[in-house]
Amino acid sequence: MLVTDGEQRAALAIVRSLGAAGHRVFVCSARGRSLAGASRHSSGQARVPDPLRDPAAFVDAIADLAARWGIGTLLPVSEAALLALLPERDRFAGIRIPFPPAETFRRICDKAEVAAAAARLGIAVPEQRVARSADDVAEAARELRFPLVLKPARSVAEAEGGRVKTSVVHVDGPAALDAAARSVLPGAYPLLLQERIVGDGVGVFLLLRGGETVAAFAHRRIREKPPSGGVSVFRESAALPADLLERSRALLAEFAWEGVAMVEYKRDAATGTPYLMEINGRFWGSLQLAVDAGVDFPALLVADAERAPSAYRVGARSRWEWGEVDHLIARFRRTPRELALPPGAPGRARALLDILRDAAAPRSRAEIFRLSDPRPFLRETMDWLARR
Repeated sequence: MLVTDGEQRAALAIVRSLGAAGHRVFVCSARGRSLAGASRHSSGQARVPDPLRDPAAFVDAIADLAARWGIGTLLPVSEAALLALLPERDRFAGIRIPFPPAETFRRICDKAEVAAAAARLGIAVPEQRVARSADDVAEAARELRFPLVLKPARSVAEAEGGRVKTSVVHVDGPAALDAAARSVLPGAYPLLLQERIVGDGVGVFLLLRGGETVAAFAHRRIREKPPSGGVSVFRESAALPADLLERSRALLAEFAWEGVAMVEYKRDAATGTPYLMEINGRFWGSLQLAVDAGVDFPALLVADAERAPSAYRVGARSRWEWGEVDHLIARFRRTPRELALPPGAPGRARALLDILRDAAAPRSRAEIFRLSDPRPFLRETMDWLARR
């Protein structure tokens, strides 16, 4: 099996899962020496072109590696890798890529289309408007209340023959809105302007096959990077909320989705209403928590399992070690306003104490460092120090 994007934490979780299940797993990445490639479960690793900057060369390199290593299953991890590989399935005849067709994947990556589908199903989405260009932003925001969240419709946008990753921006007033709009790359439009929802983030994770649910899992976000909202650095497995599970199934059915997906919500702290944030039609960064809690999504996906055990360990906690450090550095280097923190966010001292307390808690487990497989943590530590 070949796992792409070895620099990502999800790739490491996949490699550990499949290696423990007895599969022979290879890794590739744009860096060559990667997080997942450092695992003892990796049978080999190789450097490939960046799927963002040069998708065509990336596909060529993957085809070469698949032939060299005799690959039977190909598991793209990042959105960029999936966008590059799924339209080229014909080049990988005889190799299984357990993801939906390219057009289905592109549709589910379109946040505007997902929001429209949610509205048809009666699923709450934040009050929002769409801006087609920077000139439309001020008019689109006229009927909305600050603070706002600016979301490019796609997390990966087309740009000058390649692709670029886009990011979410928080703005607290007209001046910040104007500056943010002018900083957005033209290829990132259309832009969604959403009223900010303050509350707990809840992720619902599913594996679907033939319209049936093979596996389901949920977690709640406790800390994120950046602190105002982003990838989770500390999270806890949670009981599956029945309302969100049914809404997630219905929403994915609108796209005839097959395979793994994460559906993300925020519950409004004031009203308790769950608002849809986005869908990720791929493996997610906190995948290791699901595996640790008892839902081994990678193994279930490649084994064609009909149904996973419905029970998993609720209350399991997972911390991304260097992600927690980055969260703390941001809290001490920047003001709450610069970080766009919501009202009531803990102060710096409280943030430090929370991280120290949670790291020492018996039910908290490190995501990257494992005594049985320590090299990925050493690799990530060297990479983190080099960036600093």
